[in-house]
Amino acid sequence: MRFEVERKFLVASDDWRRAATGRRRLRDGLIVQAGGGKVRVRLDETRAWLTVKGPRDGLGRAEFEYEIPPSDAEAMMEAVCPGDQIQKVRHSVPHAGLVWEVDVFEGDLAGLILAEVEVAHETQPLLVPGWAGPEVSADPRFRQSALLRLRAETGRPLTLDDVLAGTPTKA
Repeated sequence: MRFEVERKFLVASDDWRRAATGRRRLRDGLIVQAGGGKVRVRLDETRAWLTVKGPRDGLGRAEFEYEIPPSDAEAMMEAVCPGDQIQKVRHSVPHAGLVWEVDVFEGDLAGLILAEVEVAHETQPLLVPGWAGPEVSADPRFRQSALLRLRAETGRPLTLDDVLAGTPTKA
């Protein structure tokens, strides 16, 4: 078992792009969310994973991740979570000894950009890059499951203002 501690930030500028060292297109499908945890399927251009995340304990949570055949992930996306998917391009951005992941969302979440960084423990000192905006680690509005739910409620693409308001009007 792995215990993942993640910190999440809004992105304030495009300055991260100059430092990005890699990118990959991801598709996440939410299979189930229960008891504070979730099961997700993730697919990139060549690989796929099934991930089980436990309930949050502060900024951390238990995480179990298993590589699966991409064809199985595609089948799960279609059969189990056709409407509960998020598309994004994840950019790797090294900064101060850590690798930040900047997610540029696509589809109904286009325009939303979030940065995450994994740390060893919640009290680990963190040098936040100048391009990072406010921290939203503890803000439930920025969890992928909340974004999916909000998108379903609106019936239209979301803006950052929608996410911040938490209760947008239907289209």
